Amino acid sequence: MKFTLSWLRDHLDTTATTDEICAKLNTIGLEVEGVEDPGAALAPFRTARIVEAVQHPNADRLRVCRVDAGPGFDPVQVVCGAPNARTGLSVIFAPPGTYIPGLDITIKAGAIRGETSGGMLCSLRELGLGEAHDGIAELPDGTAPGQSYADFAGLDDPVIEIAVTPNRGDALAVRGIARDLAAAGIGHLRPWLAETVEGTFDSPLAWANDFPEACPWVLGRAIRGVRNGPSPEWLQNRLRAIGLRPISALVDITNFFAFDLGRPLHVFDVDRVTGDRLTICRGAGETFRALDGRDVVVSPEDCVIADAAGVQSLAGIMGGEGTGVTEATTTVFVECALFDPVRIALSGRRLGLHSDARHRFERGVDQALPVAALEAATRMIVDLCGGEASEVVSAGTPPAWQREARLRFARIAGLGGVDVPPDAVVASLEALGFAVRMRDEDGVVVDVPSWRNDVAMPMVLDQGPDLSPERARIAAEGAIAVDSECDLIEEILRLRGLDSIPPVSLPALSAVPLPALVPRQVRAATARRVLAARGMLETVGYSFAAHGASAQFGAVPESLRLLNPIAADLDQMRPTPMVNLLSAVERNSVRGYPDLGLFEVGPGFSADGQTLIAAGLRSGHAPRVPGGGADPVSLWDVKADAMAVLAALGAPVEGVSVTADAPGHYHPGRSGVIRQGPRIVLGWFGQLHPALLAGRGLDQPVVGFELFLDAIAEPKRRRRSPPELSPFQPVHRDFAFLVARDVAAESVLRAARGAERTLISAVRLFDVYEGDKVPEGHKSLGVEVTLQPVARSLTDAEIDAVSDKVVAAVTRACGATLRG
Repeated sequence: MKFTLSWLRDHLDTTATTDEICAKLNTIGLEVEGVEDPGAALAPFRTARIVEAVQHPNADRLRVCRVDAGPGFDPVQVVCGAPNARTGLSVIFAPPGTYIPGLDITIKAGAIRGETSGGMLCSLRELGLGEAHDGIAELPDGTAPGQSYADFAGLDDPVIEIAVTPNRGDALAVRGIARDLAAAGIGHLRPWLAETVEGTFDSPLAWANDFPEACPWVLGRAIRGVRNGPSPEWLQNRLRAIGLRPISALVDITNFFAFDLGRPLHVFDVDRVTGDRLTICRGAGETFRALDGRDVVVSPEDCVIADAAGVQSLAGIMGGEGTGVTEATTTVFVECALFDPVRIALSGRRLGLHSDARHRFERGVDQALPVAALEAATRMIVDLCGGEASEVVSAGTPPAWQREARLRFARIAGLGGVDVPPDAVVASLEALGFAVRMRDEDGVVVDVPSWRNDVAMPMVLDQGPDLSPERARIAAEGAIAVDSECDLIEEILRLRGLDSIPPVSLPALSAVPLPALVPRQVRAATARRVLAARGMLETVGYSFAAHGASAQFGAVPESLRLLNPIAADLDQMRPTPMVNLLSAVERNSVRGYPDLGLFEVGPGFSADGQTLIAAGLRSGHAPRVPGGGADPVSLWDVKADAMAVLAALGAPVEGVSVTADAPGHYHPGRSGVIRQGPRIVLGWFGQLHPALLAGRGLDQPVVGFELFLDAIAEPKRRRRSPPELSPFQPVHRDFAFLVARDVAAESVLRAARGAERTLISAVRLFDVYEGDKVPEGHKSLGVEVTLQPVARSLTDAEIDAVSDKVVAAVTRACGATLRG
């Protein structure tokens, strides 16, 4: 919100300086974001008069001027090249040492073609105030030399910009800011009363309101015989100062009241309206051209103003080009309405339109002001544009905005930590416009003014469905009472100065700080560290993906389809991060980087909800090593990645099993599902299905894994004892078991591990062979068993006994035979 100091003083009777006003605004919660003082840069410039101007003896296009710059300056000689420099002309003079903003130079005294020059005579362009540069600026005849040009031209008016919180719609008006400052002790609020303009004829347009939920009350009146030329200089200067471009007198007047009173208005050209009626109604898919030149398509959720020809305005947000006023306008219809803030906000966001009117309506405007605002706007239009006004026409009824709030005096110290005398409390509330209805020694009940839409307003509570209607009503009333009392306490404290509230440290929750991360976050971080340590690069992808690509990786229910996606290829909540990883592999591959290891820890979405997934992809070949080539990536690589993550997260990797029922985006014969027991699926891994890669131009192998981190149980918290390190060397024995092809290697390893738990410390698969050396339908599994003695070294007989137990256990569990 921007305003000038002179504008503020139209509503605030004060002698306070700009610095004092800004300091007070900060202390009462209207934070100052910046102050622009155009007069500061123009301070050295002063008015002057050319006493004599003669031809330069050594240059045809230069003149030597003797200049009277007022007190403190003897007649100064200035060499000037402007064609309009002449004797008796009042001008703008810049003494030596002055910075010229339009030229980005600092002038110095010197000599030009042999004649001394002690300053500069300036154009408005050289002052940065315009584009005129045909010659030096000509001031009115009789201008006294020696004045500050900024004061003379009225450019010493600072512009203040404040940040306004969403609940303070009243502070989007200069009068609202003046009211706050007056209540805080900076001057006195000037009285304001709109002068009534009597109507002399019936309005040619009437209102019809078919959408009262969006517009409870609308007023309007016509003014005929207007002349819509440029607005007066004072109005243009005010609008320019706050960053608005003057357009015409009628438009500038509506912009003025939007900032002066926080009251948006709109004007229609009556001669461009079709029919004799304007209707507030819902949109129906029509398209109209807004004043900013955009074509807007309105929906039934949008409130519009239409005539017999169709939609002419998006109510409360932006008018239409078809009925906008022009220089040819002679009869104007002024609209002043109240609109529902929520509907205004939703329409503006949906259509991507923002305006000063929307900014105010969606934060709440003064609900008692429309009549007075319409009268004030009528008076200004008649004064500046001429004409005569019609009777006022309306539709709907004024809203019942009246409400009350109660404040207990003791709560101020209890919540705010500041003791404020009851009389001071009441005086502050009255200064803000709250009227005392009842007061006792404990507290006060006040009527809330119409412009404070943030105090004691009804609220929406998410109450339980099993709550009785009576209890729900009592709870809602109690919530409003508590909320409104807190609002009043805030008003009292901020008027005394937010910096006067004593700071209080939050109480310590415990002597020992609580964990900063929840187990889910720790689990995700651990997975990232493990995969990064295994040479994979982390990616971060959108949770949205293309519907077609997502369908290749699982179910894509319509409930997870986006109706209004940010991009056409981001219209589906992804079932797995694998969607994004495969796209990344595809993009890198076509750019000459086929050998990749990528992972992402992120959400996947299904009809059952959201799941945290650690997914990884490897493509191409593993890095080459000395003495050997680069082997293609295989499903064993990603199985090792998945198992490393599970081990780091405390999952019982020795007890998991692998089944061959991976989902359809994996190769049916080169993939597996990692299970803990028969029901819990921890993840899956394998080579991606060839059909999935065919349409992407990937001719190198691609393998991947997906782990469901939420399915991994938290490891039991056990008191750890120090590790027992045996002083004896371990013993390694290798076995080659011949088993049926459909026997899982995990079954063999599990059986071998359980053969002698006191001595066997590890079992590892090191070879799988299928070929002409083994019978058809069978495979050979090479298993390394590690024996770790604790009490003494093992004898050969003891080692052979354990080996026999291993062979027997595997034979019994898997039907295996020991290869010779």
